[in-house]
Amino acid sequence: MTSTSAADTAAPTGDRWRAVRPLLAAAFWLAVWQLAALALHQEILLVSPVRVLARLAELVPTADFWATVGRTTGRITTGFVAAAVVGVMLAAASAGSRAVEALVKPLVTTIRSTPVVSFIILVLIWASSDKLAAIISFLMALPIVHANVLAGIRQRDPKLLEVATVFAVPWRRRVLAIDVPAVLPYFVAGCRTGVGLAWKSGIAAEVIGLPSGSIGEQLYQAKILLSSADLFAWTVVIVLVASLFERVVVSGLSLLERRVSVGMSGGVDAGAPAGGGGAASGTGNSSGMEVTP
Repeated sequence: MTSTSAADTAAPTGDRWRAVRPLLAAAFWLAVWQLAALALHQEILLVSPVRVLARLAELVPTADFWATVGRTTGRITTGFVAAAVVGVMLAAASAGSRAVEALVKPLVTTIRSTPVVSFIILVLIWASSDKLAAIISFLMALPIVHANVLAGIRQRDPKLLEVATVFAVPWRRRVLAIDVPAVLPYFVAGCRTGVGLAWKSGIAAEVIGLPSGSIGEQLYQAKILLSSADLFAWTVVIVLVASLFERVVVSGLSLLERRVSVGMSGGVDAGAPAGGGGAASGTGNSSGMEVTP
């Protein structure tokens, strides 16, 4: 009885500590930043967090601020979504054909190995600066999504694939019952990494290409005017918006993953007879498919 009560008391305490710990870490580094700014006493080199917050308070209420954030977010989102779609398609084609894989692999390897600055300069020659962030975000996220999805496809359970082949399971049912549950965790991991790369490369492209009304243009203007407050303020905005974007993407994909898992469990329960196991009916399998000899 005593041990149970102690465990019940310790659980909420641990939960509270886990919730407070990130806030304490953030407060610690903000204090270090503030002390460093006071010690240096040169705002051009290092502005204080108090000054950055004041500058953010000036920027956030303006319509231009939200228009700038919206334009940059839209461009990077376009590139990332395109990378996710094309990455899945190329991975599926590569897994299904050795000839396609032989053609795609050098392309993906080249994109992964080429410095982002080289792509930025090339794209500026071929396209307008307004399209630069979307194209660069696409190129940087594509290899990550492709590699993760291809790994997930190759990690599918061969026994389930054999069952699907033997019983001539329809293509659509096989995809939903075997392929999606196996590949989705890899796709989520690829998107988590790809989102960060898309934002970093997209902002770098905007700083070099200077499309009108973009966050990259604001960073460049802050550098030209030696405005450290603006530079840090827009950097904080980038971190917050990119983190929120990543959270939304990952949360949505995680929700989809849970629904797929629940659907698979429901399929197994529905496929099993009331009085016996799946083996008795000849249709029991861990994928939740209903197959008929």
